[in-house]
Amino acid sequence: MKNIVVKQSTLISIALLIAFLVNLPRILELYEVFDSISKSFNQVSINDVLTRVIFLSVYAWIGLQLNTNWIHTLFRSNKILNALVTTMTNIVLFFATVFLFFFIHRVSTNSALDTTNRGMVYFVYFTILVIVIFISRILRFQIIHRNDLAEKELLKQQSLQNEITALKNQINPHFLFNALNSLNSLVRGNDEATTFVNELAYMYRYILQSGQQDLTTVKEELKFLNSYIYLIKARYRDRFSIEINIPEDSMRKSLPTLSLQLLVENAIKHNEISEAHPLNVSIYMKDEMLVVENKIRPRATLVHSTGKGLENINKRYKLLMGEHITISDHNNIFIVKLPLIQNI
Repeated sequence: MKNIVVKQSTLISIALLIAFLVNLPRILELYEVFDSISKSFNQVSINDVLTRVIFLSVYAWIGLQLNTNWIHTLFRSNKILNALVTTMTNIVLFFATVFLFFFIHRVSTNSALDTTNRGMVYFVYFTILVIVIFISRILRFQIIHRNDLAEKELLKQQSLQNEITALKNQINPHFLFNALNSLNSLVRGNDEATTFVNELAYMYRYILQSGQQDLTTVKEELKFLNSYIYLIKARYRDRFSIEINIPEDSMRKSLPTLSLQLLVENAIKHNEISEAHPLNVSIYMKDEMLVVENKIRPRATLVHSTGKGLENINKRYKLLMGEHITISDHNNIFIVKLPLIQNI
């Protein structure tokens, strides 16, 4: 959940309200609204009231800012550290503010507070700090509540979007398979074209099925990869080749679906493929990991890339297997190592 701070206008308004309410009796005495109040205070002056209102406003604002925004921004990941630092900081704030008030009040009014009034200041400022902490907790709970509502609404919208996408996907596969069947009937008699259409249909069916399962065996993944390679070689002919050397005991191990195809596609996308410089991709096992390797020979023309392919594979490995893929490009050789697990 992202951290949201309370608006400054809200904190300032609350701080001014607290300062005004606490000093309201003094303000009333200053204007002699109630005579009986004068017995409760020493002589009240404009400087005394202004000093108290301004100082208490700043004190309340700092307390609110500290307990609603600053601490939760700095230590939101560690609740124990958050509580410890918050407690110590509030104690320091309380004593530092009281001592500073005594000094500023003496300078602004040219008179020192007596013992009774000093004790009253301690009591009032401690009470204000408790109130500020209580208000801060309410403000934080309001933020969390609003944030939860916003996230629930976002999830609701995403769920509706996923339902729409699912409905579309129920229609598109039937349309494409019908189109491929029609194309297959048109090229009947042309073995190469028929094989191409059949491989394409198998690939599309595998991609659809991969949406229903997260992991697949190396054997099934290589079977799909062979169909993809057939389509690629139909375009590049002898300019593209691939060497696969996987022991039989590794065929039953598992990996995220479409991982190998994405890596071979990544090599084709970023490297030159020509008569002078054919592209060769090697797939083999090393140190219990599946390795995909190719020589780096960047295309002469700039290739638009989002960089999402490898990132996608790595994220799926992290979510499904709790591991990361290994990527290196030393000695002009691009290597990606994929961890495998024993069973699906």
